[in-house]
Amino acid sequence: MVKLSVVVPFYNVQTYAPDTLRSLLTNAREDFEFLLVDDCSTDGTPEILERAEREVPGARLIRHERNGGLATARNTGLDAAGGEYLTFLDGDDWLAPGHLEHLLSAMEELGCDFVRTDHVQCTARARTVHRVPVGRRGEVLRPRDAILPADRSTGVDYPMAWAGMYHRRLADRGLLHFTDGLRTAEDRPWIWRLHREAESFAAISHLGIFYRRGVASSLTQIGDIRQLDFIRAFDQVLEETAKDADSEQLLPKAVRTYCAVISHHLGSVERFEPAVARKLRAMSAAALKRMPQDILKDALDSMDATRASRLRRLRRRPAPLSAEAAA
Repeated sequence: MVKLSVVVPFYNVQTYAPDTLRSLLTNAREDFEFLLVDDCSTDGTPEILERAEREVPGARLIRHERNGGLATARNTGLDAAGGEYLTFLDGDDWLAPGHLEHLLSAMEELGCDFVRTDHVQCTARARTVHRVPVGRRGEVLRPRDAILPADRSTGVDYPMAWAGMYHRRLADRGLLHFTDGLRTAEDRPWIWRLHREAESFAAISHLGIFYRRGVASSLTQIGDIRQLDFIRAFDQVLEETAKDADSEQLLPKAVRTYCAVISHHLGSVERFEPAVARKLRAMSAAALKRMPQDILKDALDSMDATRASRLRRLRRRPAPLSAEAAA
């Protein structure tokens, strides 16, 4: 019986994949499986993964014939997973020895649907600790109680799928799969759905996962059209949250977060290609017009002056493009 399945997508990360795979080796156990999903890499990554399949206990290589993006690659791994518990790792990050066993012990002790854990962000030589924005640690909580308040960082603002572990029953309920084809912000609808629909979770104080920031091939570093998928991701958050029984309480948080992300992208618009920057402004203006206008007004009134004025200017401009037409 497989106790834990670890889904690890790879795409053109030949420089970093050896570190990732060595960290899996230091976490291996006879009842763990590592699903290495090669998302149609064009560099030396496939050869590295072929060797890892032979050398890392529990490793299984799955190949995509065409590149589908992170969300689709994770779904491929989930569909192949046989474990009672599941987790994720990205192909350019790494784990401390024993990290997976520590999370698994917490899951079994607490008996909850999922746990969330802190992580270390690594940018060049700098190391920064990032904490789950949940104050009560090692205690089973109701996930939807960690969505609010709207004006503070909460569980849904810490969306990284690899920062936690999940029980198989969530996958059986359809709560662990990602929206196919989303090239960025794929974890935003995912974390909102998890917090709205799962029954129990816990935050634990543990540092065992290392997130590599600033990788040149990462979409967070690339200013092309794929970055604009955040519009589609947050439209999905709003649409699904609007159907929730507690939508009146939850939508202000969703709208405020959407606005904050739009403002963030507009604030660094120079990193986008010119045509993409124009499309970003047009699609963001259209997105603001699609939001519930009374909730949007309250969100803008509660934001700092810089972000609020930036979004109000955008809100006043004509928005001929819908998100679908501009995609």
